[in-house]
Amino acid sequence: MTVSLHHLPDRQLAPLLAAYGAAVAKRRLAFLLGSLVFVSVLVTAAWWVRFDVFLLVSRIGSITSYFSRLFHLDTGALVFTDPADWFWGFTPWIKKLGETLLIAYIGTVLGVIGGFCLCFLAASNLSGSRTRWVARRFLEFCRTVPEIVFALIFVLAFGLGPMAGVLALTIHTLGALGKLFTEIVENIDMKPVDGVVSTGGSWAESIRYAVLPQVLSGFATYGLLRFEMNFRGSSIMGFVGAGGIGQELLVAVRKFYYSDVSAILVMVIVTVFILDMLTARLLKRLSALG
Repeated sequence: MTVSLHHLPDRQLAPLLAAYGAAVAKRRLAFLLGSLVFVSVLVTAAWWVRFDVFLLVSRIGSITSYFSRLFHLDTGALVFTDPADWFWGFTPWIKKLGETLLIAYIGTVLGVIGGFCLCFLAASNLSGSRTRWVARRFLEFCRTVPEIVFALIFVLAFGLGPMAGVLALTIHTLGALGKLFTEIVENIDMKPVDGVVSTGGSWAESIRYAVLPQVLSGFATYGLLRFEMNFRGSSIMGFVGAGGIGQELLVAVRKFYYSDVSAILVMVIVTVFILDMLTARLLKRLSALG
């Protein structure tokens, strides 16, 4: 038989209510102190980096005016009124956009292969401590340095062109996907692995027959998503001479060709939309097969 708390005698109810009130007060105090620390750190960080809210508010009009110029031709008319003039460089731009797409594709494929090979060595449930330490430190190095820094280094080493962009995306993709692949591998069911090992199977055979069937769908998902991200990343590789549509975008920005900037951005955005729809359909098919 249960007894309601409010039906307890006052002598028993008083200490319970006092303990409950003390617990609630403690949680509220902890929340207030945490909020105070959070706000203090935020204000200190904003002061340190000279983030001026008042300047942002006072200059917000310059941002809107810039976007207004992006959608006006040199004649002053809106870009939508004369698409032929707006996309006057469509042919060279589409070639550069195709180059950007190929840079992202090759860099993603090579990065996926590298991450695939290293993730099993970096997984705590499949490799020894020394091998795992070396593999993880290498993956951390690859994903810590931004792609554009790698691109700049490779441009200095190999000269201007798409090769630098491909190598930069490959290294960064290897590090990022290697980390994600490792986390997938570390969360597998180890019973199939133990079964293969108990029958005399080698380490490679346990990977082939016990690990891969559990992780391939996750690998494909992350690989497709990374391809979409790499296309966006390769779009700015041209800023350092690593090929792609970024070179044309940089020229347009530097020369204040506002309508050209908006036209190139529209082409990039449309391409991202198409890639997103295609990858979504591929992921649905892969999930259906899985």
